[in-house]
Amino acid sequence: MKTAIIGYGVVGSGVYEILKANAGGIARRAGKSIEIKYILDIRDFPDHPESGLFVKDYSVILNDPEVEAVVETMGGVRFAYDYTREALLRGKSVVTSNKELVAEHGHEFFALAREHNCRYLYEASVGGGIPLIRPLARCLAANEIESVAGIINGTTNFILTKMYRENQSFETALKTAQELGYAEKDPSADVEGRDVCRKIAILASLCLGKRVRCEDIPTEGIGSVSVEDVSYAEALGCSVKLIGRAVFKNGRAGVSVEPMLVPKACPLAGVEDVFNAVAVKGNMVGDCMFMGRGAGKLPTASAVVADLIDVAVRGGYSDEFSWEDCGSAVFDPAETESQFFVRVAPAGEKAAAERFPDAELIRGVSDLGFVTDTMSETALKARLAGMDGVVSHMRIYR
Repeated sequence: MKTAIIGYGVVGSGVYEILKANAGGIARRAGKSIEIKYILDIRDFPDHPESGLFVKDYSVILNDPEVEAVVETMGGVRFAYDYTREALLRGKSVVTSNKELVAEHGHEFFALAREHNCRYLYEASVGGGIPLIRPLARCLAANEIESVAGIINGTTNFILTKMYRENQSFETALKTAQELGYAEKDPSADVEGRDVCRKIAILASLCLGKRVRCEDIPTEGIGSVSVEDVSYAEALGCSVKLIGRAVFKNGRAGVSVEPMLVPKACPLAGVEDVFNAVAVKGNMVGDCMFMGRGAGKLPTASAVVADLIDVAVRGGYSDEFSWEDCGSAVFDPAETESQFFVRVAPAGEKAAAERFPDAELIRGVSDLGFVTDTMSETALKARLAGMDGVVSHMRIYR
């Protein structure tokens, strides 16, 4: 099967390396060889061992009937959208690692793939090399998925680990992550939660079969998490984690991205550094967890190549990984019940004792906190309304 790679960056070059290094095993699994015919990039690679593969004109790829599949590893939306759309219109399957594009336009591409009997696959868009999309769609197909939740951004998990293990401030931990190459120069997509938002939107859409829009997901990053929050979590036997979560009820999803206190009895609490993990609950299988490196050149590229093998083996269109855009598919996650940890300034101690009489107060360095009974966030905010000294509140994962 002839294929083309669009974008020869970290992941695109990793796809090339894997297809060359594991050519024999890939051909055996795919039932045919998978060969790179073109690599599209605006840069020149004169010293590349196969420099003749590189082209700068996308029409060369589109107009070549031998090219059956296109690997899109450009990132972003601007050019990747047009390139993906044109390939699908020509009946060429597209596999991608581009989470932003899948989250925003996947529903359009599934419709095009259906119309032109090709595939649009995106295993690498969530969790890097961790198998998530196929297990959800195939291995757990007999289940109604009740929830999907996890740590799906390695940068923020590394920062929170540093804050916990080494008592670093958020700012210091972020600088460390940037120095080690785990965080970009502009880390906003990670630390503000937008990266997690796109990924949980994809997982929620897949489980629901309906598009969950990023703009419908309440999203909070880790910029407000302090060393004091981490200390309180430790006192409560918890870890602070940035969690993307979708809970499914009556054909709709309650989806959120927020820092949570995760009890250490939960496997997610022990996931540290740049590792990712996703917990899935099915109504028949119960609890499952998938863990591994959620990013990186070769782990992510391996998921892309797995999609190429799927194209080679299965050929034409299949609905199993798709969803449709069919109106509002969400409910307010603030209605999902949990316990919460509330921090209040000393001036609010009396009011806290009056409004939460059964709560045990925990004293910190400069303020105090307590754990609520199980309630919705809406109910919590109503009880806190007008109360002096409220510093913050954080959901406890369960």
